Amino acid sequence: VQLQASGGGLVQPGGSLRVSCAASGSIFTIKSMGWYRQAPGKQREVVATITSDGITDYADSAKGRFTISRDHVGRTVYLQMNNLKPGDTAVYYCNAYILEISDYHQGRLSPTSYWGQGTQVTVSS
Repeated sequence: VQLQASGGGLVQPGGSLRVSCAASGSIFTIKSMGWYRQAPGKQREVVATITSDGITDYADSAKGRFTISRDHVGRTVYLQMNNLKPGDTAVYYCNAYILEISDYHQGRLSPTSYWGQGTQVTVSS
């Protein structure tokens, strides 16, 4: 199983950016997906999450500005970021709780947490 993130870059304050993360591999089902970020010298923090039922949750810093969504297949998660601020500068990581096909067939029904490689988002003028 792999998570491949893309879409980061440099944007001016007030601008918008969308990052994507695609899951691939021997996947039976994806329970939930999310975006986290880590700024230099800080701990990784949650930005937004979305369940397989489409229930979303956002950090206070993201509410009203960011939107998390998944494609209809459920294997790609997006984070649309609007009105970006310098404080949003960080490496953004996607996360997914995935039940692999082999685990399902062996009766192991607890999903495993996977992380993408991270994509840099820099907000600066």
